[in-house]
Amino acid sequence: MNWIGWALLSAVFAAATALLAKVGVAHIDSNLATALRTSVVVVFAWSIALATGKHGELRTLDRRTLLFLALSGLATGLSWLCYFRALQLGPASRVAPLDKLSVPLVMIFACLLLGERLNAAALVGGVLITAGAIVMTLA
Repeated sequence: MNWIGWALLSAVFAAATALLAKVGVAHIDSNLATALRTSVVVVFAWSIALATGKHGELRTLDRRTLLFLALSGLATGLSWLCYFRALQLGPASRVAPLDKLSVPLVMIFACLLLGERLNAAALVGGVLITAGAIVMTLA
């Protein structure tokens, strides 16, 4: 399967995550809910790494790779804490679209920090995602 298939599966699972999390945070502190969810993710991810034999590659990783993966993990944790709190306070149908402003932000940062080029279609798409998130949030 190519990257498009994996990205579409990611979107399906992200949608399921939002709905399941909204129900899950109804009667629990959002930080504790995030900790529980993260624990499941850790066990699941390590199970996959161990089952596929990829854990042995840890010895070959350089410090830069480890640093950026650790920073990515911190950013993920902060994102999840904020997302669960937002889900606890607001409707999933409005929280999720606003959360998707991450898409145009990634586009901007990828252009500025990674030197990726954005064509006209990508720019229009980013503007439409932004507009859609704002409209859906204010509705």
